[in-house]
Amino acid sequence: MPAQTNKVAAPYKVKKGEAYMNAKQLEHFRGVLNEIKLGLSQDIDRTVHTMQDEATVFADPNDRASQESDMSLELRNRDRERKLIKNIDKMLARIEAGDYGFCDKCGVEIGLSRLEARPTATLCIDCKTLDEIRERQVAK
Repeated sequence: MPAQTNKVAAPYKVKKGEAYMNAKQLEHFRGVLNEIKLGLSQDIDRTVHTMQDEATVFADPNDRASQESDMSLELRNRDRERKLIKNIDKMLARIEAGDYGFCDKCGVEIGLSRLEARPTATLCIDCKTLDEIRERQVAK
């Protein structure tokens, strides 16, 4: 079962007159991203060890099929987490470059509340909503 990845630091409390994506905010999100990354890395390591420990050859085909199905599901989950780690690394690089927290499409602020909910967000809510509407229209 995947670990809870959102047991991260408390949400950032904005002080009156504080500039968007100042050093304190960037440090907060750097910590959030690193904490998520650490948790995912530990899950991946745990999965590898568990799979090595449980690599049993069952005589019963049903047991073997069940084990293979469980391992396949676990590997898909870990692959998803590996991709998320790559995405987190990109976000950490954006923090260093000073681009974190701004929409890739229109350049406006993504917003602290959206970043708290999804620290890997690259689009503001308006651009993301438009993307989702376009996706739904193309899917029809």
